[in-house]
Amino acid sequence: MILGKFMPPHRGHELLIEFGRHYCDDLTVLVCTLDREPIPGHLRFDWVRTMCPGVSVVHVTDDLPQEPADHPDFWTIWKATVEHHVAHPIDFVFASEDYGWKLAEVLDAEYVPVDHARSLVPVSGSAIRADPMGYWDGLPECVRPHYVKRVCVFGPESTGKSTLAAQLAGHYGTVYAWEYARPLLDFKQGEASADDIPRIVRGQVATEEALAKRASRVLFCDTDVATTAVWSRHLFGECPAWIDRIAAQRQYDLTLLLDVDVPWVDDHQRCLGEPAQRAAFFAACEAELRRLGRDYVVIRGGWPERFEQATQAVDALLG
Repeated sequence: MILGKFMPPHRGHELLIEFGRHYCDDLTVLVCTLDREPIPGHLRFDWVRTMCPGVSVVHVTDDLPQEPADHPDFWTIWKATVEHHVAHPIDFVFASEDYGWKLAEVLDAEYVPVDHARSLVPVSGSAIRADPMGYWDGLPECVRPHYVKRVCVFGPESTGKSTLAAQLAGHYGTVYAWEYARPLLDFKQGEASADDIPRIVRGQVATEEALAKRASRVLFCDTDVATTAVWSRHLFGECPAWIDRIAAQRQYDLTLLLDVDVPWVDDHQRCLGEPAQRAAFFAACEAELRRLGRDYVVIRGGWPERFEQATQAVDALLG
């Protein structure tokens, strides 16, 4: 068996689990979490299950002492807990920490040390929590969406959002989530109806979440649910309350609000070509960001200036 906090799971844990799988016939991993810890326990449990299919993974949520000094019966308590959660006799205890020797002793099992020096995989949970960007390669793919920085490119039509999102993704060696509405409405010759709004919202959220797993440190999002809410009010005079709730729940580390100080280019989906219309829609976009309490930077000027302003803002975000 293996036990740990997995806060968060990292490549060292992967090594430990894979070692255990190949060393013994039946491996159980105990994910031990407390409500007061900085990363929710259910996330860590789900991550470890994703990382090791075919392994028995058990979520232990008992409020247990964390150090021998915390309780005079520390080892007795932990022995009873482990034996309660592991369905079979324990022959081997695998760990990369010194506690493994004592734990194996109290369980009447053999201790199998694995990379105590952390030389095979030089990473730790505390190092990742302190600097997730610096230890990005130490994060398994399923954990990365929790730490990825999300940057939303926001604003009226024909302000270069899609182009800028793609440019930024290329510059930072990552991926971007495109505007789901545009390819969806292509099937309707660019004409949107009120029935399309829920489809656009669900499609935008699904696109972002699917791409977050492939992102490297930062994910650029070409528009978001809040943009759809602004369009819903503009086109149809209202926005369903559940969409507003989703817009408030979606979290972005930075929003780049693109101004309308560039030429409007017509296509079969755009409809706000008049300067007054563009200014009014920009004001509605900015008001929505303020209502949601989002951090944003206004991007203005020609295309080179916009890219430079955007990279400066993203560089500051990534440190």
